[in-house]
Amino acid sequence: MSSPGDEKALGRRIAFHRGKRGLTQGQLGKMLSRSESWVSQVERGARRIDRMSVLEAVAEALEIELAELAPEANVVAATTRPRAATSSSDALHAVLSDVSPVDVERLGRSADQAWEYAHGSQYENLSELLGTLIPELEYATRKTAGSDRRRMCVAKAKAYQAAAGVLSKLGEVGAAWVAVDRAISAAEDADEPLLMAAGAFRLAIVFQGARKLDLAKRAAMTAINALSRLVASGEDEALALTGALYLQLAVASARGNEGDEAYGYLDQAAALARTLEVDRNDYNTEFGPTNVLLHEVNIAVELGDAGRALRVAGKADTSNLSPERQARLLIDVARAHNQRRSPDLVASVLREALRVAPEQVQNHPSAREVLADALRADPANPDLAELSGTISPTI
Repeated sequence: MSSPGDEKALGRRIAFHRGKRGLTQGQLGKMLSRSESWVSQVERGARRIDRMSVLEAVAEALEIELAELAPEANVVAATTRPRAATSSSDALHAVLSDVSPVDVERLGRSADQAWEYAHGSQYENLSELLGTLIPELEYATRKTAGSDRRRMCVAKAKAYQAAAGVLSKLGEVGAAWVAVDRAISAAEDADEPLLMAAGAFRLAIVFQGARKLDLAKRAAMTAINALSRLVASGEDEALALTGALYLQLAVASARGNEGDEAYGYLDQAAALARTLEVDRNDYNTEFGPTNVLLHEVNIAVELGDAGRALRVAGKADTSNLSPERQARLLIDVARAHNQRRSPDLVASVLREALRVAPEQVQNHPSAREVLADALRADPANPDLAELSGTISPTI
């Protein structure tokens, strides 16, 4: 009852979690009373798991929630109170339902609207939209054919990427991983390699959230290599995606305290940004010269160089970027002020971030962490205490 894309996505998830547990295919097979060949076929998408009892046994063996494996798992929650991915029967319903008209134009517009909400940090609106849009897109990709199906696969990839992007920011790593995996599968079904590369970009971010820095680097570098031919031909979208991927390599290196490597990757991204000359938003990456500066701030903060972070932040004009990117810069500036033990400035910058993107800042792990740290250093500070009523600090 599942599509080939679903089977491949399920196989990738099983292989990922098996590797995470350090199990060979043979060892997992023994745990399931199956052969090594059976596991191999499932992971390649060549064999379908069509019984819930088997899927439950796989999830139990891998010590993960069933929702992280279920091929019909849909992310429909990215609200002001973040929640993990929810599992539904949307795919099954789509297969068994009678054919009804699919409004291809409306669904395509709705997928674009999802990204407008994501960039605007309008999480309640995004959650409400995805709650109906994702089931509709699951239905649409199963009930259309030809060019209409391709358009619906593209829309589904966009919707899942929007969900993954927001869930990553909210610290919902497991849900974000399910969403980005679905996005990559939909892009593959649409035969859209650049959209698949955008999925790899989101995947690198998810792996960073899980502190799997090696996996983040591998995902980014694999996509960079795949895009190299298009970059060599000067295709702007490929240049922008490659630049965005280099920025993820830079951030992952900084988080691993590899300063030289981080700034080396940043330089490669900056070179691509200079080639493009202007800020762009190919595949919702917002890549361009300004975004390179924003990542330089983030990298400097990760490496503990508050002075450099603040100097670079002072040069960045973010007025043409989304509220999401503006607020993310402000959170990093607050982190830099916190490294310098300037609680009043931490409070001032966080207050400005709340004005720009309240739903994002209220729930962003980094915002909570910097507020908690500042409060520990200065528990009597009235401005920080006031903020704690809006941003729940993690103490």
